[in-house]
Amino acid sequence: MPGYVVLNIEVKDPAVYERYKELSTRALARFGGRFLVRGGACETLEGSWRPKRFVILEFPTVERAREWWSSEEYRPAREIREASATTDMVLVEGVPG
Repeated sequence: MPGYVVLNIEVKDPAVYERYKELSTRALARFGGRFLVRGGACETLEGSWRPKRFVILEFPTVERAREWWSSEEYRPAREIREASATTDMVLVEGVPG
């Protein structure tokens, strides 16, 4: 079953955040992940949610997503993101393909 990481990111320091994008993309690939959505235009259809920078990552499994998030490969990128942005992140189990 695939795993999806869904993020709403409010970038506070765009220059520093650019480095996060570079590092996180490399780490993502090592765990079989890929971007489905990466900061494109976002329109609220219902409710009051107003995401700033919306991202959806897809992994082959929920376990691979957890491994990516806690990995040594991703840690430097995560630290940069934490220093340059405010993030809401959830891991969601997908449906069998």
